[in-house]
Amino acid sequence: MQNSPWSHHRRAGVADDIDFEIKGQELQFVEIELDPGESAVAEAGALVWKDAGVGMTTVFGDGSGGADGGFMGKLLGAGKRLVTGESLFTTVFTHQGSGKARVAFASPTPGSILPLRLDQVGGTLICQKDSFLCAAKGVSIGIAFQRRVMTGLFGGEGFIMQKLEGDGWVFVQMGGTVVERELRAGEELHVDTGCLAAYTPSVDFDLVTVGGIRTMFSAGEGAFFARLRGPGKVWIQSLPFARLAGRMMAAAGGGGGNRGEGSALGGLGDWIGGNN
Repeated sequence: MQNSPWSHHRRAGVADDIDFEIKGQELQFVEIELDPGESAVAEAGALVWKDAGVGMTTVFGDGSGGADGGFMGKLLGAGKRLVTGESLFTTVFTHQGSGKARVAFASPTPGSILPLRLDQVGGTLICQKDSFLCAAKGVSIGIAFQRRVMTGLFGGEGFIMQKLEGDGWVFVQMGGTVVERELRAGEELHVDTGCLAAYTPSVDFDLVTVGGIRTMFSAGEGAFFARLRGPGKVWIQSLPFARLAGRMMAAAGGGGGNRGEGSALGGLGDWIGGNN
């Protein structure tokens, strides 16, 4: 593979290490290189192309193949995916030949594909519900509940987010340009609720009001910001898909807004969140 800003070559002796390269700018895809017997797991419908030596298997759940790989474990994994709005099934791609083989996956929306090795961020990543694209086999896709009521109601992603766990590479899709911020202990960052893409579990996620009543109704930023307090890492996306879709609907004569996907209050939540 040719070198690029988002490329990686496996290190000898490191489990679940895969070669990959992310190609493109606004409409990206990730190309993964597999050794014989090596596998990658992806969301259904994410495939762009594959070499003939790479076989496909549809599995129930996330295909992580952990110790709870019995029927109940698979059922629990599938249930978690269903709760986060994903398909009950994922697709496992395994190199069944010799030499090297490649498989490529693309994000369904404009934006960036972010590669993360989970053991370098503490083994767990919490992200927006539809962010998982693909991963080295062994990564578990679960759910993370917002424990604060107000955060769940107005936090942009609702009460449930995705939780990715493991020690291998995972590729998450985010809208627009992605910025990574590392917060020191006690350091705070205020982010538009729709622009919060992912964070590590050590970050405290809560909401703060944008200001007074006049600011809430005239600034066009909704009633709340996401307040993120360190220590930990945060990833911010510049163009959430809900905002893009809302602008497209508005331009077409619909009543779409700009963010707040996942509000539990329906139309009232959209009104308070600045989406209508």
